[in-house]
This record gives sequence, C-alpha cells and structure tokens, in this order.
Amino acid sequence: MRRLVFFVAALAASAMAAAQGFPSRAVTIVVPYPPGGLIDLVARTIQPRMQVELGRPVLVENRSGAGGNVGAEAVARAAADGYTLLLANPSLGISPHMYAKLPYSPLKDFAYVGLYGTVPNVLVVHPSLPANSVQELVIYLKKNPGRLNYASPGYGTSPQMSMELFKGMTETFIVHIPFRGSGPAQAAMLAGETQLMFDNLPPQVPHIKSGKVRALAVTSLKRSPVFPDVPTLDEAGLKGYEVTAWFGLAAPAATPEPVINRLNSDTLAVLAMPEVREKFASLGMEPLGGTPAEFGAFIRSEIKRLGEVVRASGARVN
Repeated sequence: MRRLVFFVAALAASAMAAAQGFPSRAVTIVVPYPPGGLIDLVARTIQPRMQVELGRPVLVENRSGAGGNVGAEAVARAAADGYTLLLANPSLGISPHMYAKLPYSPLKDFAYVGLYGTVPNVLVVHPSLPANSVQELVIYLKKNPGRLNYASPGYGTSPQMSMELFKGMTETFIVHIPFRGSGPAQAAMLAGETQLMFDNLPPQVPHIKSGKVRALAVTSLKRSPVFPDVPTLDEAGLKGYEVTAWFGLAAPAATPEPVINRLNSDTLAVLAMPEVREKFASLGMEPLGGTPAEFGAFIRSEIKRLGEVVRASGARVN
C-alpha cells in the first residue's frame, strides 16, 4: 500500500512539474477534416494568435476520415501532456449515436479546454436547380424523388444531419454523396456534380455572394447577420428546425488541470482580440469562450441534443 501511495504521489509530482514547464515545445492542433472547410479555417485563424500567447510554435495538422473520428481517436490516444489537441466540433456529439462501434468516448477520453464559437449551417442549391425558396425546393423534390444528389463533408457531420433532418421533416428522398471534408463537397457542388447541400455558413459566403450557389435558408432559429435576407428553416415552414455547428479545443482526458487552465486562459485571450472577433463576425460566427467546466457541460448537453436529431433523421453507420 505504501508503495502504491508513493507511486501515485510520484506520478502526481511528475505531472505537476510538467505542467509548470508547459509549454516547452511546439503544440499541435489536430483538425479532423481536410483543408478547405470551416473547421480548418477556424484552426488557422486561431493558430498564429495562440502561438503568440503560448510563446511556442503551434502547428495545424489535418487528419481526416470517418466523419472526423480518425483525428478524434488520434488525439484521444495521444500523450496527455497538452501538446496534442483536437479542434472539437459537432461530430463528438453526433458520432456516438451514428456509429455502432466508436473507438473513443467523447465523455471519457477528452478534457475540454474552451469553446470558440457557434455558427449556423446553410442550405444551398446549384443555380441550375429551379428552386428559389425552401417551399419551391420541397415541391421539386417531391416531383423528382431520388433524382437529386446532395453533398456532405462525410457521415456524422452537422451538414449531413442537417440534410437528413430536412429530408425527414419534408418527407423527401435525396441521394447522399459523402465526401472527405467540406472542401471536396463544395467542389462537387460548384461543378454541378451534386445539386444541393447543407454546409457550415462561412465557407459558403463567397460562393453565395458570387452567385455560384443559391442560399435558401439557415439552420439556426435566428437569421444570420451576414445574410439577413435569408430566412431560417423554421420561418420557411419547418417549425422547430435547428442544427448549428460549434468549435472548441479539447485535450486527452488525463491532461493535467494546470495545463488545461493555461490553454483555456490563452484561448480566451485570443477570442478577446478585435481582429479575431471581426473575422468571426464576417463569417457569421458568434464567439463564446467560457471555462473548461462549462465546455464539458456543453458537450454533455450536445450529445443529448444531437442524439435526438440523429434519431429523428434515422441516419446510421454500421
């Protein structure tokens, strides 16, 4: 027993010493999707400012696959020292309900640092599609069941859940074409290979403004200040419809509390920077922040809320 107590005390002392010297080398933020999507954009907006706050290099590493689960698992299995972090996103709340076997637990395998912000998704269609409103789109879909394809960044993502919920509420049939991230999904949409999609709003802003895609509705209960003329799906007749995306920072579960607190402090400092807030505002993102405990509570509530969305959509990956 004495040996066990000594061993535990030695481990605690070692962890505390490591935390006091944190960071002593480069920190890596794993983005569980390829470049070109909002999650990657958020990471690269935060990265140079976080680098200044930490006083060490901050690297962004894209590790995509399985709807964000490849990158999430890599961080869950990484050393719990604060040097490998995850750009947390809604897949952590969706995947437990989508996948029969998930190689990590969002509740047990992560320590949550802080919440960057939240943003709506947007329903966009190719300009060739004869639909200028949600109502016109639903009429067209009902007349042409199974003839249209929709792109998504992959299974278990909030854009996929947005479409599956839309399909369920409108009783329409659209073929799902999953891609490995938002960038490839956008490219297929712009090329006319798919005719419609839900996507995080920010990556679609330039395409909507240029007329390369047509925005029909946003998925939040309030209109986006970036496109105040675009209605919500709730306003368009799908009462109670709401699916939003969010982003934050997570570390492996056993990361020392002083390290988590340091990362949280630096995250809040970055979010307070005027240039970051202006960038987020231009993308339709609402910066949030908060404590690690508040982010953990948010994750638990999202797992419950998004589980209801998954069940309502009927989506499942075996």
